[in-house]
Amino acid sequence: MNLNELIINVKKKLKKNINIEDILIEDKTFLHKNHAGHQGNKFHLKISIKSGELKKLNKIESNKKIYKILDEELKKHIHSLRILIN
Repeated sequence: MNLNELIINVKKKLKKNINIEDILIEDKTFLHKNHAGHQGNKFHLKISIKSGELKKLNKIESNKKIYKILDEELKKHIHSLRILIN
């Protein structure tokens, strides 16, 4: 899966399962290319979400919810996620 397909899938899955006012997904893979554990077929993503639903949860609960929704993508295509909730 290429980066653009991954971002589209991630947005679609999150919007389907969470009430989201705004979402921005950025590729941060370039920051990790020289790291020892870097896998060329997996991406490092930064997700900024504006969501009243997630804001009501504590940070651990909101992150667990996102990780559960993106379980398949995390196993196959995402090496790491940075999640910011506004």
